[in-house]
Amino acid sequence: MEQHDYGYTVQTSLDYAAAIAAVTAALKQEGFGVLTTIDMQATFKAKLNADIAPYIILGACNPPLAQQALTVDPEIGLLLPCNVIVYLNDAGQTIISAINPEAMFRIMHRDDLTVIAQEVAARLRRVMAALPASADEMP
Repeated sequence: MEQHDYGYTVQTSLDYAAAIAAVTAALKQEGFGVLTTIDMQATFKAKLNADIAPYIILGACNPPLAQQALTVDPEIGLLLPCNVIVYLNDAGQTIISAINPEAMFRIMHRDDLTVIAQEVAARLRRVMAALPASADEMP
């Protein structure tokens, strides 16, 4: 897993559909549900008649942690849900990335959100670490 300032990224040999299924299952194991699914490929085709490689945005939410954050500051909803993306890069490789909630929450300048952000980040890192590198590793 590669970590950068705003997220975590893994490359997998899973095909696109299998990667979506794997990340959805891994999210569920960490208490997240997928609230939204945005198919950017279909949206760009329908709205712009533009062809892009497969690209999906999954809006993941852990309800107990979201409730804690919203109780601290209702404006945190502007940063929810946590986005996870699955796409094919220019080389045709499947890439999965998840937002780093610690980086997102930092813009709120609220120290009382730090513990929640750390917990969400730890769970998302476990999601990313649990993703199989190939179909052979899938349960």
